[in-house]
Amino acid sequence: MEAATAARRAAIIGTGLIGQGWAIVFARMGWEVRLYDVNAAMLAEARTLILQQLRELETQGLLVGADAIVDRVQTAASLQEALAGADYIQENSPEKVQIKRQLFSELDALAEPHAIIGSSTSSIPASQFTDHLAGRHRCLVAHPVNPPYLIPVVELCPAPWTSPEALTGAREIMTSIGQKPVLVRREIEGFILNRLQGALLHEAFRLASQGIASAEDIDTTVKDGLGLRWAFMGPFETIDLNAPGGIADYCQRYGDLYRSIGATQDECVAWEGALIDTLSDERRSLLPAEDLPARRFWRDDMLMRLMRHKQSNGDNHG
Repeated sequence: MEAATAARRAAIIGTGLIGQGWAIVFARMGWEVRLYDVNAAMLAEARTLILQQLRELETQGLLVGADAIVDRVQTAASLQEALAGADYIQENSPEKVQIKRQLFSELDALAEPHAIIGSSTSSIPASQFTDHLAGRHRCLVAHPVNPPYLIPVVELCPAPWTSPEALTGAREIMTSIGQKPVLVRREIEGFILNRLQGALLHEAFRLASQGIASAEDIDTTVKDGLGLRWAFMGPFETIDLNAPGGIADYCQRYGDLYRSIGATQDECVAWEGALIDTLSDERRSLLPAEDLPARRFWRDDMLMRLMRHKQSNGDNHG
């Protein structure tokens, strides 16, 4: 397997929002990118949509030379053409095992022998769609957060047969293009990010279902409370700094409290029925459905502002 530092061409398979985001991540760092999608209409508009996003990033001061960057992104007329010469391949197909199994069969058969093949799947372990491949050793999950050009974490989760060389190569590539790879040491449903997010969501739904607080007040508790710290610290560093003697001191002081709370959190509240109707009604009273697209643009603008702040303050620790 070639050294990751020699890799200069990426193939992006699937050109939806995640595929477009990956193209930006690679191209802005000087990589040549080849796009392919079985949906010809999506493929045809992909470069235009990518350029729009690049120009917005340029307007926000997060990159320079949007037009030059998009010139490094080209579409391919076939999967074989997209994979030719690619050192790294990122698959972005629907979250269906059979689709991924078939696609990975084609990717493994057509890709360069040294190419690493990553999947953007957010939930399916790689062992479920790579076990039948001759080149299964070079396949793994590389799960991004949307949009990957604004949120840099990438979860790397190898299958039991993924080679150390492929995992190391993927980690080096992700680091070299400005992402922040984290290692999921063994396969588990939801990997790290969605399991952490799920734990918070389950408790938020539980609090709402019991009438403890409104959806708005629960959101405020996170965005104007926990979230302010979480923008630059994780949960373990947070508690390490919240007791005079660090994390061990914190656990001694508050372990019984959280154990007592945890004993009440075994049952998950179903995300359905009257509870969802109530939450939806509250959200739509705060944000009418016709304003959802504008609010998403606002979200991305806030993420860009946060990224600029973190970059200017050298956010490299933790």
